Amino acid sequence: MSRTFTLDDLKRILLEGSGAPEGTGLEGDIIDTDFADIGYDSLALLETASRVEREYGIELDETVVGEASTPRALLDAVSAHLLDQAA
Repeated sequence: MSRTFTLDDLKRILLEGSGAPEGTGLEGDIIDTDFADIGYDSLALLETASRVEREYGIELDETVVGEASTPRALLDAVSAHLLDQAA
């Protein structure tokens, strides 16, 4: 059975990495909102990627992380790695 990575998982990891109070900037429908518009810069995304890698046992290419400008793009990248890992 393959492991899944959901928007709720991403929100949790973003909040853990930022130290922000729960819900800060992540409420509502953010799936296609640019990370910059919800207050997450490239350093925050690298920290998020590092946390995802540790928790899910995958390795994300920095280019993929850098090109993931929205939660949907990052979810898709992580999900693709998880599918490859399960195959």
